[in-house]
Amino acid sequence: MTSEERRVQIEGILNNNTEPVTASYFAKEFSVSRQVIVGDIALMRAGGLKISATPRGYVLDREEDSQCVFTVACCHDEKTMGDELYAIVDNGGIVHDVIVEHAIYGELIGELHLQSRYDVELFLKKLAENKVQPLLRLTDGIHLHTIKCKDEETKKRIINILKLKKFLLNQ
Repeated sequence: MTSEERRVQIEGILNNNTEPVTASYFAKEFSVSRQVIVGDIALMRAGGLKISATPRGYVLDREEDSQCVFTVACCHDEKTMGDELYAIVDNGGIVHDVIVEHAIYGELIGELHLQSRYDVELFLKKLAENKVQPLLRLTDGIHLHTIKCKDEETKKRIINILKLKKFLLNQ
């Protein structure tokens, strides 16, 4: 199999999955190293394919017309990060990303794609196990989230719970 054929098959697998697929899975499936897969994904992205790397693996970005997409500005500390993320997913939202403004690098975006309590738990577990600092640490807790949900009613519910829990900036 050529590398081009492998990339076509990777795209097919991503198209047929709504759940993230890990580089390790692809490496095993195609009998190549994980690094070869990382390179394939980079080339596919450079070719215009919208693939996001999430804490659970790669996903193909699917633009759904019926989705409501909005951004919220939040501020809180690490101790309440889980509570914020759970509030969003428990009320029907998908946390697409986290964005912070860095003094040197400008806007830094972390792809998250958290859509359930399970996703949030895995994300928090990975943060703890890898002993890495969340992006909000760079900005004294100030950050943005791009959130996707099914409709305006769900959007209002998410914003209301974030206000109630005092996670929104300027409260």
